[in-house]
Parts: sequence; C-alpha cells; structure tokens
Amino acid sequence: MSELRKDPITERWVIIATERAKRPHAFSEIKETEGEIDSCPFCSGHESQTPPEITAYRKPGTKANTPGWWVRVVPNVRPVLRIENKIEKWGEGLYDLMSGVGANEVVVEFPDHGKNFANAEEKEIREILLMYRNRVSDLKKDPRFKYALVFKNQGKKAGGRITHPHSQIIATPVVPLRVIEELNGAKDYYNYKDRCSYCDIIREETRGKKERVVVETDKFLAYTPFASRFPYEMHILPKRHDPCYCSMSSEEVSDLAHVFKEVFSRLYKLLGKPPFNFVLHTCPFNLKESEDGFMSEYYHWHIEIMPRLTQVAGFEWGSGFYINPVPPEFAANLLREIDIEKEGA
Repeated sequence: MSELRKDPITERWVIIATERAKRPHAFSEIKETEGEIDSCPFCSGHESQTPPEITAYRKPGTKANTPGWWVRVVPNVRPVLRIENKIEKWGEGLYDLMSGVGANEVVVEFPDHGKNFANAEEKEIREILLMYRNRVSDLKKDPRFKYALVFKNQGKKAGGRITHPHSQIIATPVVPLRVIEELNGAKDYYNYKDRCSYCDIIREETRGKKERVVVETDKFLAYTPFASRFPYEMHILPKRHDPCYCSMSSEEVSDLAHVFKEVFSRLYKLLGKPPFNFVLHTCPFNLKESEDGFMSEYYHWHIEIMPRLTQVAGFEWGSGFYINPVPPEFAANLLREIDIEKEGA
C-alpha cells in the first residue's frame, strides 16, 4: 500500500508508491507509439481495456463502458493513492507518515487518438474543461481530501506513457508544498499591499507594450511569465479575481476553451508537437484553513503550461534555480506572430 512520508527539513510530503514498484502488466505500461493505435486502451471501442468508468459525457442511450462518449473518466489502473484507504497517521522517531489515501483519475479527453488541444474544436475543449470542474467539485465532497491537482503529461520527455490525449486528477489528503508556497507568497503580498498579486500581474502585463502577452480576451490572459522557468512557458489567468476553478461561469468556461485552442495552436505551430506538462492550481478545498481567513481574497486560480524542451539537471535540482535560454519576451513575440491560419497548425 502507498504511503506519504514527510521530509522533516523541507516539510515536503513524498508519496512512496510501493504498488507501482510491482510493475503489473496493465494498460499504463503499454509501450505505445503514434502508429500503434490498435492496442490503445483509450480509443473508442477499447473501453474493456480500462477499469470501469467513473463518469462520461456520452450520447443519450449509450451505456457506460461502451462507445458513444466524448469525454471519459476512469480510475488509474496503478493509482499513486487509493480512495479505499482510511487516513492513518503515525510516527517513526522524528519521521511523520500517513496512509496513502486519495484518488487518481484519468480523463480521456477525446475518443479520437489523433485529437489534441490544437486541432480540436473549441466546443470539444470546453467539454474537457467542464469535466475537470465536475470531477474536482465531486472530489471536494470527500472530507479526507484537502486538494485536487489537475495535470497533463504529454510526450515521453514530460512523463507521458500513452500518446492518446489524456490528463489526470489526483486528490490528496494534504495540500502540496508547491501550492503552499504560492499561498504563502500571495498572502505576504496581500498583507503588504492589500491587493491580489495575480490581479496585479494581470494589470502589469496588459498595459503598455504587452510584450509578454500571447492571448488576451475579455475574461482571460495567457502570457509568458516574467521569470519563466522553461522556454515558451505560459500561464493562463482569469481576469476576474477568483480563488476556485470550480466557480467558473459557463461563459468563462467557453472563453477558456477559446484561449486553450489559441495557445496550443500557436505552441504546436511554432514548435511542432512539443512534449509538455500543464498543471491547474486552484485553492485548497477548505478556504478557512488560512490563519487569517482571507484566502479567497489573496489567492487566484491559474494554469501553468510548461514545454519540456530543456533538461532539468544537477544545478537546478541542487539550487532551486532554473536556467531558461529563451527570454519570455522573445517567446511571447514568436507565439503572437505565428500564423495559425496557414496549414500545419
């Protein structure tokens, strides 16, 4: 059974996924290439190759675990955390441990193996974004869980195992350290300036030269961060201050789908089909966990898109610095100027 172990110095929780060490023969272990779609467990018609679905958006009259869906959610066959477990905490000397309680779901984004955020229609992307909202809202009801991370690993360099477009959601019994760092930084900024740091970023990036802006709509901003860690890294922020992804309106979901289509069309046209990760950072499930109770005022949900074009090596791991050879202003200019209307996007 998996367990969580806490580093006593950094206070970072690590999941020791003992079950994954067994490497069972399962769909997530298939050594798949772009041409080997006959064995792909996520393609329509191959529903029996995955665990029974949790939910799906599907055509009326079609049954679960059969074709007819357009977005499908299934349990990960080798979950890093298990929903069946009970929360147990214990110590071994100075070390803190916790049972591996959580949820690990796979969101199969399209029935078509060749679809992606660049060549899909906006209405198809909108359904995926709605499914994220649906699943995070549902996981939030479980009192054992404190956070849910939506993420995507596309390509081998980014940790992807199967080429069929899919993303994952992992619910955890603790708030991840990366999110805690953001919360603490946003809180300190708010306490000093009485303003949301993310809202200030939006104001700064959308005035003057707009040299880091890639896509801007009435409701969202996609930009290359001032201190980008990776070449062509982009962040997407809602212009309306909101700590929680799940509170998006229908109009905002549609606008976000448009931004996704634009951003990935530009990224794919400029770089081919680059390996990338994206993560969705929303607020922890219990907003009252903040000492001052103002998390809703100082935190702002956002999406980070990170192409994996460079190797994170010893200096980065040892220092916490990142080396980015592409200035974000240069990257944004290329992404803005690329003509996605021409063939090849």
